[in-house]
Amino acid sequence: MEKEAAKPVSRATIRRLASYALPYKYRLAVAIFVLMTAVGIDLLGPVIYKTIIDKHLSRIGTNAFDFAPVLQLIGLYIGAIAAAGILNYTQSYLLQTTALRIVFNMRMDLIRHIQRMAVKFFDNAPVGQLVNRIANDTESIRDLYMSFMATFTVSLVQVSGIFLYLFYLDARMASYTLILLPLYATIMFFLLKYGNRYMSAMRARISDMNTLLSESILVMPVLQLFRREKETIREFERFNQDWQNNNFKHLRLLSTITRNLIGFSGALLVAGVIWHYGGQSLRTSIEIGVLVAFLDYINRLFHPVIATFDQLVNAQRAFVSAERVFAILNEPGAEIAERELQEGRKRGDVKFDNVWFAYKDDEYVLRGISFEAKRGQTVAFVGHTGSGKSSVMNLLLGFYEARKGTILVDGHDISGMPKQHLRQDMAVVLQDPFLFAGDIKFNVSLYNPAIGPEEVRKALRDVGADTFVDRLPKGIDEPVVERGSTLSAGQRQLITFARALAFNPSILILDEATASIDSETEGLIQNALQVLSRGRTTFVIAHRLSTIRDADQILVLHKGEIVERGKHDELMELRGRYYKMYELQKGGALVS
Repeated sequence: MEKEAAKPVSRATIRRLASYALPYKYRLAVAIFVLMTAVGIDLLGPVIYKTIIDKHLSRIGTNAFDFAPVLQLIGLYIGAIAAAGILNYTQSYLLQTTALRIVFNMRMDLIRHIQRMAVKFFDNAPVGQLVNRIANDTESIRDLYMSFMATFTVSLVQVSGIFLYLFYLDARMASYTLILLPLYATIMFFLLKYGNRYMSAMRARISDMNTLLSESILVMPVLQLFRREKETIREFERFNQDWQNNNFKHLRLLSTITRNLIGFSGALLVAGVIWHYGGQSLRTSIEIGVLVAFLDYINRLFHPVIATFDQLVNAQRAFVSAERVFAILNEPGAEIAERELQEGRKRGDVKFDNVWFAYKDDEYVLRGISFEAKRGQTVAFVGHTGSGKSSVMNLLLGFYEARKGTILVDGHDISGMPKQHLRQDMAVVLQDPFLFAGDIKFNVSLYNPAIGPEEVRKALRDVGADTFVDRLPKGIDEPVVERGSTLSAGQRQLITFARALAFNPSILILDEATASIDSETEGLIQNALQVLSRGRTTFVIAHRLSTIRDADQILVLHKGEIVERGKHDELMELRGRYYKMYELQKGGALVS
């Protein structure tokens, strides 16, 4: 369960939010000016009908009554309402479109940053949490720029304007209303202090639920096979219950502190106004219009205050979301390579020189790894699970940095090389084939404009995938659902193999790529590899030792060290670890 402690909004977060709004400062300034103008016009209403009542309607039945000024004031009132409506539409459009642009930029920054993050970041970053921060948290931030900014500005202008008009109508009575300001400030303090705590907990539980849902959907066959549906439901219910409990607490806080106290203070103030003017009427005549306008302004005073407190909920949610979004953007390890990719194709010469590596602390999974692979050679890695085979390739691909030693590609140390440049002439085929939603052509080319339909067909033909692709109704345009679930494991693997070959890499990495393929399909790939490995450095992490008999060099790893090296026949003559593994797979008798 993700834990998030409630804490005040940091200045860094506020500055970061302001920096996203800064490019649109003129649009926001115009929107706020229009908004203030609309509020100012709207507040003229009570003054207008106060004038109508006290200056004109009070003279009905006398010779001094003139209906023409009344009509003019009514026309002015209607015009003010219409003008306020137009101005409110204008400011709403400006604020909403600006908020959409800001969130668009923020989401693009997030996706660019995530694409550059080191692979080690994703080892401990659940998919559901990342999706929640990019999609939902940025949507909450949009409300901050759009709703809260408008509401807060409107409320500030309305409250200020109302107090000005109250003092204009009756300075003595208006001075009593100032006692409300410290009351509202106290309410806001408690709402921010305790509301943020509940809001943080709610956002954390939503993130936990998204993570659980993502994992459950991806491994649904496993859950159903091992009959873990009820346990998954119980875990989801635990998160959901915690979210609900914090929501209830937050709602009680809002209901008790805000609306009840504001409503009660409003009732007391209205009673005080009536008592004040009622007592005054016993001593002297009062203007009815002043009383009506004063009560109207008092009534209007509570709407912006309540609206502000209601929007504080969205503001709290937005600030919590902003902290989470900026936490990703602040993650170290982002790789920035603004320069164009290097021109010219790499030769593919690779050298590991006394390389040591640990995923955490000093728990080394690779110890003193040294080998050299020349262009056109095939180097295979074998060993039991956990021996370090995949770790070697992760270092070569730049997903992790070696703790000791150096890794050279074409004589250049990769530790100081932008990773996009390092990988531009590399291709990988993994044991678990992954296909994207789209069609077969897209899954081979992956938006690369240099790989057209003919190049796609050639790559499929070279790996033998044309034998089933040509039988599909639409050929290379055949739709592929998410993860390619409508294709067999072998078919998916062939497509990913064609993808790697279509990019014509200098360095090709096969990470147990034939483990999910039947013997007939494996034979097709072996035939293709004999042709396609020419002029290319090929690294093979082998599960089936029969697939690497022709490798130029076989490295046997055990507990992170290279314990044997050589060609197949040489290693078989040693009758060591490789010999035992090979014989075990053949089903032959082991020789001790």
